[in-house]
Amino acid sequence: MDKVVEISGLSKAYTQGHEQILVLEGLDFHISKGEFVSIVGPSGSGKSTFLNIVGLLDDVYSGEVKLFGRKLEDLDEAQKAVLRLENIGFVFQFDSLLPEFTVLENIEMPARVLGREGPGKGLELLRRFGLEAIAHKFPMEVSGGEKQRAAMLRALRNGPALLIADEPTGNLDRHNSGAILDDLRAAAGLGAAVLMVTHNEEAARRADRVLHMGGGKLDAV
Repeated sequence: MDKVVEISGLSKAYTQGHEQILVLEGLDFHISKGEFVSIVGPSGSGKSTFLNIVGLLDDVYSGEVKLFGRKLEDLDEAQKAVLRLENIGFVFQFDSLLPEFTVLENIEMPARVLGREGPGKGLELLRRFGLEAIAHKFPMEVSGGEKQRAAMLRALRNGPALLIADEPTGNLDRHNSGAILDDLRAAAGLGAAVLMVTHNEEAARRADRVLHMGGGKLDAV
């Protein structure tokens, strides 16, 4: 399988007063196309910091990070922005759908930013994931689980090579959590590398690999 993310010796520290707080220390990681990897760990363990670096939202660190075969230190901010927009999808704990647009229009937003809009692909995703019935409804007219699943389809709209899910089931009940995890598995089946962080160990076990973050390092569970 092709490596989508390759990280070696990643370290990250914050300055707090006169003290350096080491959050990530000499961390190694990789994820391949079509693979579903979950990371579990307590609050403050560095999970979100790690995702911010992988998702090109933070570039202050030491070590080597390669995304899609490209070393991040070789890219300027404009190149990183394009790489993020074209190749990475994000799913968060809250759906953040825009209330004045329909579900389909929300899903099409990433394509609109790239000038690739057209409802065909969005409708295809809704059909593939069994959500065609809510395409023309507004967010206030659908359930919380349906909104979160729509947010995941929005993240998939541009066909990202990497899908980052940050506590995607944290705001859902057991039934809807299961649906989201099924969707993440399906996204990996479509070829995306799916990277999820969660506090929920039961949810984490749905992945191909489960890693634990603690002490600034990642270890297999």
